[in-house]
Amino acid sequence: MEAESNENERSGELFEGLPLPENVEAVTARTAVAKAVADAPVRVILPKRDQVELRPMDLESLLPQGHRARLVWAWVERQDLSGMYAVIKARQGGVGRSAIAPEILLGLWLYATLEGVGSARQLSRLVLEHDAYRWISGGVQVNHHSLSDFRVAHGSVLDELLSTSLAALMTAGAVKLQRVAQDGVRVRASAGAASFRRKASLQENLEQARARVRQLKAELDADPAHDSRRKIAAQQRARREMQERIEAALERLPQLEAIKRRNGGKSEARASTTDAEATVMKMADGGFRPAYNTQFAADCDTQVIVGVEVSTSGSDMARLAPMVEQVEQRLGAVPAQWLVDGGFPAHEQIDAVADKTEVYAPVPEARTRKDEQGNDVAAADKHQPKPDDSTAVAKWRQRMATEDAKELYKLRAATAECVNAQARNRGLQRMPVRGRAKVRCVALLYALAHNLMRAVALVPELLGLGPTPSACAAGAA
Repeated sequence: MEAESNENERSGELFEGLPLPENVEAVTARTAVAKAVADAPVRVILPKRDQVELRPMDLESLLPQGHRARLVWAWVERQDLSGMYAVIKARQGGVGRSAIAPEILLGLWLYATLEGVGSARQLSRLVLEHDAYRWISGGVQVNHHSLSDFRVAHGSVLDELLSTSLAALMTAGAVKLQRVAQDGVRVRASAGAASFRRKASLQENLEQARARVRQLKAELDADPAHDSRRKIAAQQRARREMQERIEAALERLPQLEAIKRRNGGKSEARASTTDAEATVMKMADGGFRPAYNTQFAADCDTQVIVGVEVSTSGSDMARLAPMVEQVEQRLGAVPAQWLVDGGFPAHEQIDAVADKTEVYAPVPEARTRKDEQGNDVAAADKHQPKPDDSTAVAKWRQRMATEDAKELYKLRAATAECVNAQARNRGLQRMPVRGRAKVRCVALLYALAHNLMRAVALVPELLGLGPTPSACAAGAA
């Protein structure tokens, strides 16, 4: 009996871990449930856009400390914008809608420039959709018309802001103005190649535009209460603007013809009916397109832009002396050394700045000559003064033969080309405006935005920020 009990205990231990047989009905029920779940519609969370929500939030909490938009605003609020305020017509006690603060519009354009945004319509959309632009605007609604008008309406103020910001950097010791590198970057104009017309075609188009303006004016005067009065008035305004652009193109034709004759061209000169001041230039890719020649002069030690100019000439040959004069007027001083590429050193330009700065530019190779028998004659050393060289040109030739000058000239590409590349990366590919004066406003905005970020790196104390490693290094230097 005891033996049988021990045997049962051992058998229980042997099969204790095995599952018990399931009921057939339970298995069938579970299978049916699984099939029903598989055949049922999927369950997802759908958006509920009609749900009313209460979100306590302020614009100040949208951006972290040190955000680029905060840096832009810190710079803007420290600038003297009295020139922009002076032209505002809305006054206390007067009628009309209050104007948008110039700080908002300037801050938006500077931040947009840093982010590569050049379209006023795109910027107006970003003010509604992007937290950084919403923070700068501070809840103020801004349309693209206000943004477009502001960008080109304050050229003199933007130029003065560049001068005052440079003076602050020089006072802080960040910019010492020992040497400057200058270079030009050709930027596509807002005009198509098909808009260029010869004189006969321009005169014909002008007569057609004048006739159309007279016709629309007669229609408007004949029936002032017509339903399409606004449409006719808009057409009349468009034709009048076209007439003005054609007249501007005709006025510029003599200048273009003189340039063409000077360059040895035989074909008839053409001017654009879209942007009369745009000029067809040879671009970096070898093609020819309407463009503007934007000139930047930058300090070699800090890459801070100290001069900005816009030229309608595709050549840099006559741009050296005007830029030296601009920097002198802007800062009251001229750097001891001025670095340019081979397209700048015309002899008369070197003579014009000889008493102000030393020009460092590559000496062009001497032309190969042939003797009476047609054999090549060895060219003279290009660094040796020529009989007709002035004193300044002779010194320039001899200076560029030294190893010190060759080593110093390496700073030109490291400075000027870097500044131009950053402008390209920030959207300076095609001008969004027409006319040299407006194009210069855009170039000034690029210079201000560039210098703003250099100030953050070099002297952050000017923006109320703490010192950075690069600022300490610049101060030690």
